[in-house]
Amino acid sequence: MKIIIIRHGDPDYINDSLTEKGWREAAYLSDLVAKMDVTKVYVSPLGRAKDTTKDSLKKINQTATVCEWLREFEAPIHRPDAPDKMSIPWDWLPQDWTKEELFYDHEKWLKHPVMTETDVKKQYDWVIQSFDRLLAEHGYERADHYYRVKTSNRDTIVFFCHFGLECVLLSRLLDISPMVLWHHFCAAPTSVTTLVTEERREGIALFRMSSFGDISHLNAHDEKPSFQARFCETFDSADERHD
Repeated sequence: MKIIIIRHGDPDYINDSLTEKGWREAAYLSDLVAKMDVTKVYVSPLGRAKDTTKDSLKKINQTATVCEWLREFEAPIHRPDAPDKMSIPWDWLPQDWTKEELFYDHEKWLKHPVMTETDVKKQYDWVIQSFDRLLAEHGYERADHYYRVKTSNRDTIVFFCHFGLECVLLSRLLDISPMVLWHHFCAAPTSVTTLVTEERREGIALFRMSSFGDISHLNAHDEKPSFQARFCETFDSADERHD
């Protein structure tokens, strides 16, 4: 089975939709999705994700199933450098999170005091348990760190969601702490990440990533990728965000 994870287009956060650029990105993306032989589409309930699906769904003549757990992962925390305000759990300064060894462990990261003081674990468990149930419906049942194959298939299921949430899904499939994924990876708007099962012995499968953050559909149209989810390349970059 193949899993495709797609981040929404360049966002208009105020209106929970897409910018003019985002709509162009979504249109270019649809040409790629049309070639995927898609079995099923799942989408976040947020407008910017649903709007990103529109052109693609028209081209493949399908509808998408809305999943509440595919919404952006925004369980609030008190970040060490800004303890008086609530922040998303996946935006820490490097000098703070990298010194915490717990954050490099795919299970122990949730035991850090900053994570335990709010409902991060509750939200994380909700997402991965919902994800596991859906994969089981498609024939792949979680078993420790691999998947038992109940119904072997070559289906392609597509998830339209958000960067933070995408990293949570990948953390489950790859057994990597999402803190590492959130801070060392960056999926540009409408980028495409692909994972495929490998069933080297009958009944036992592992998901293997064949590409992360593919933006070839944007490059084909000379569309510069959005800077969303990135920070300044150098500190003196006045026109790129620092925080």
